[in-house]
Amino acid sequence: MVPRLNLRETTMTTTKAKTSTAAKPTAVAEPRKPSHRLYRVNGEGDAAFWTPIGAAWPNKDGKGFTITCEAVPLTGRIVLRLIEPRAEA
Repeated sequence: MVPRLNLRETTMTTTKAKTSTAAKPTAVAEPRKPSHRLYRVNGEGDAAFWTPIGAAWPNKDGKGFTITCEAVPLTGRIVLRLIEPRAEA
């Protein structure tokens, strides 16, 4: 079971800012939210500690992921889990 943590999600955009001297309307791409969360897991079963350390976004071709990792654990294991919507209480 993955513990529910109160985290803010980082968003990534797929467009780069362009510099231009002419005033042209530009289309703004919707920021993409990660589909998976990356955890460092230390321990086993109910006694395990789950620490969020990054996120993953699916690639456009659907054949892989772009992963950001804010920490590389020296112990434990890395688990990639699908982010599921929270149930309304």
